[in-house]
Amino acid sequence: MHYGLSSGAPGPLGATFDGTGVNFALFSAHAERVELCLFDETGQQELQRITLPERTGDIWHGYLEGASAGLIYGYRVHGPYAPRQGHRFNPNKLLIDPYARALKGKLHWCDEILGYQAGRSDADLSFDPRESAPFVPKSMVVAPDLSGLAHARPGHDWIDTVIYEAHVVGLTQTHPAVAADARGSFAGVASPPIIEHLQRIGITAIELLPIQAFVYEHPVARRGMHNYWGYNTLGFFAPHVPYLGTAPNPYGFKAMVERLHEAGIEVILDVVYNHTAESEEIGPTLAYRGLDNASYYWLREDDPRYYVNVTGTGNSFNLKHPRVRGLVIDSLRYWADVMGVDGFRFDLATTLIRDGDHFATPGGFLDAIADDPVLSGLKLIAEPWDVGPGGYKVGAFPNGWAEWNDKFRDTVRAFWRGDERILPELAGRLLGSADLFEHDPVRNCTRPAWTSVNFVTAHDGFTLADLVSYERKHNEANGEGNRDGTDQNYSAHYGVEGPTDDPEIRALRLRQMKNMLATLLVAQGTPMLLMGDELGRSQGGNNNAYVQDNATSWIDWPSLGDEAHALTAFVEQLAGLRRAHPQLRSAGFKHGAQLSNGLRDVAWLRPDGEVMQVDHWNDPGNRSMTVMLCAENEPSLALMLNAGTDAVTFRLPGNSDDVWQVLVSTAEIKAHRFNAGEPITLDARSLLLGEKSA
Repeated sequence: MHYGLSSGAPGPLGATFDGTGVNFALFSAHAERVELCLFDETGQQELQRITLPERTGDIWHGYLEGASAGLIYGYRVHGPYAPRQGHRFNPNKLLIDPYARALKGKLHWCDEILGYQAGRSDADLSFDPRESAPFVPKSMVVAPDLSGLAHARPGHDWIDTVIYEAHVVGLTQTHPAVAADARGSFAGVASPPIIEHLQRIGITAIELLPIQAFVYEHPVARRGMHNYWGYNTLGFFAPHVPYLGTAPNPYGFKAMVERLHEAGIEVILDVVYNHTAESEEIGPTLAYRGLDNASYYWLREDDPRYYVNVTGTGNSFNLKHPRVRGLVIDSLRYWADVMGVDGFRFDLATTLIRDGDHFATPGGFLDAIADDPVLSGLKLIAEPWDVGPGGYKVGAFPNGWAEWNDKFRDTVRAFWRGDERILPELAGRLLGSADLFEHDPVRNCTRPAWTSVNFVTAHDGFTLADLVSYERKHNEANGEGNRDGTDQNYSAHYGVEGPTDDPEIRALRLRQMKNMLATLLVAQGTPMLLMGDELGRSQGGNNNAYVQDNATSWIDWPSLGDEAHALTAFVEQLAGLRRAHPQLRSAGFKHGAQLSNGLRDVAWLRPDGEVMQVDHWNDPGNRSMTVMLCAENEPSLALMLNAGTDAVTFRLPGNSDDVWQVLVSTAEIKAHRFNAGEPITLDARSLLLGEKSA
């Protein structure tokens, strides 16, 4: 069919099917002409090029009568190729629609996808006339989903939230009870065995590593590898095609959300709006670079040929521009309104709030979120750093936002490893890190304790099992000479590097994993578990497995043994205790305030039951203490911690007839009830949580 374009409308942006035709609308402030390119159903043969007939402001648009959902298309944008002025238009390069709801085809790395001629001495200042269409993904028109959500959002309060950071493939690829055609897909995540496992261990929200359409970086492709994690986004509206499985309908993602909601589990997306897959000036021309480089990217003021790179990925998305910021807000609204997503974790969120060396400027990204009636009510989590000047912004986000707390991670690891001088900092981390999060610097008000997203492990770094099995990283398989990944892991192997059959070492490693899991789940704040930590998943010491789309990164469900089942049962027990005891998930920060019952909401005791004094806090070798947690009309709790290499005798204050019940312990204890003042011995490297009986 040979189409003709009428003027159409400048909104909404993207390709909108209305039942009789498709309206196309595209932003480009510096373009001189925009061509809509139509392809056959395979996406291989270009059938027609039509110039968009109208421009309203900076929106180019046209209406294609008779076109329907499933149409494959792309854009060619004409304008100046002047890199020194920040412009990189090249109509020989087919571009995806930033608002495309689905993509067709794969990226094939070759020189034809570059806007310049590779190998020339003038590099990206040269111009490449070759055709890129055979080698790049295309956009697809998708019929709008007007069905709404079949199930109500679970709507868990922040104080009740337990997050599980997971990867679509890694979670499902080897599970024997997941249908073969559902493994590695959204359908696999929503399958009964996966949901039952999440429910068993008390998960209220699954946080998925990037599922928006992404491509592989050229260095990774050259090594014959894949970008497994997905932090290289190309399309902000389209699901990553392989995750759709055998039925590549973008609403397969929504079906997963519906099933998780039915099971009471919220869905949080890890989203990457700080940069795109087009990398630095020598990267490919796939979308934004060719649409309007000077608008979509943050360019250096002294030389617009180059990008401001505060992300460490080659470019920084320009959220200072209202149209680019609008694209991000529209994308978030799509995933929330249409797909039913309950929240977002923003990768390198500091980049999103930058304006030069200033942060959180009025009218910027934070205000756009706060002013949105839908987004402002969702779960919003910041990774509060980037690699630019002053980019470490833990505690700098406003009330209503939660933030990843890397201080919690490092402190808990160091404490259980047995490092010196850790106890004072651990005390603050256990109570939600008020020093970092209690004060809102943007709105000058108080923030709640759930602001701190506590984690011991995440996708980036050692797994929990590797944290207690390796003293150094082993990233050789990544092909970067073991230079990638952090060297600061706060890890220990307790006798031998890597796997061992030594029963004593294995027992100690299991106890240390339990210690850190327990510390995570009894601390104030919002706990986040890494996929597979509850099963003892190992990556063989690889602490940067971003290219390991294989057994290194997947949960090995068929091989789970007794230790894995013991860990799972332990996490189930901890999650149950957290639900049952409000003192473990307080909304407000605890500072030792006196309660009406005469007790203080928190107290710090020496093992002998006396109040901690300055000299005890300052003792570099002190690795033991008791944390007393009290609340109005709730039984008191006592958390005893011993990270030392020797057993320690503890006592709790109170009347001799006060009875304490052991709720959970990683020590070998003789009794599960004891009286105040009665000695109770905790093994080396162990903890105990007790409850005072009424």
